[in-house]
Amino acid sequence: MSLPHAILTALLERPSSGLELTRRFDMSIGYFWSATHQQIYRELGRLETRGHIRALPAEQPARGQKKAYEVLPAGRAELARWTAEAQDPKPLRDTLLLRLRAAAVVGTAGIEDDLRRHLTLHEQQLAEYREIEARDFGPDRDTAQDRLRHLILRAGIDLETFWTGWLTHALEEFGRLPDASRPRGE
Repeated sequence: MSLPHAILTALLERPSSGLELTRRFDMSIGYFWSATHQQIYRELGRLETRGHIRALPAEQPARGQKKAYEVLPAGRAELARWTAEAQDPKPLRDTLLLRLRAAAVVGTAGIEDDLRRHLTLHEQQLAEYREIEARDFGPDRDTAQDRLRHLILRAGIDLETFWTGWLTHALEEFGRLPDASRPRGE
């Protein structure tokens, strides 16, 4: 149930409309917590019903005007409660790893190409994160907020570094397999 908390965080950073939130999710929060615009709009309605947010009054009433939302004290309290709550790490669930396990018994057809594709995607994501780091986190960015945001970005950089290293190793292992296309036991 983290989407409402992601939205509360984003709205505390800056009151926004649903469309602006969707764009912000696409540009930053979405790197570690993705949501579609339908999910965001549904959750805005729920948060408003619970009294956690409210629509800001429009400067001029107009039909079809975007509603901007802000967090109410109850929403801030909920976010503080959730932030302080202990949570266990989530177990890793990765389809690629499961497919590799299955390949050990049914054969590896198609897996090596997909490993290469994954490696390319992770290399691209790592390059993007490093660009963001260079652009947004220079030595002059040393507030507590900046340091916490940089810490989140570092998690992304470290995860992408892990995946690129692991995928490179996996592809090297594929090169050493005696017959990569045959399942075990045939």
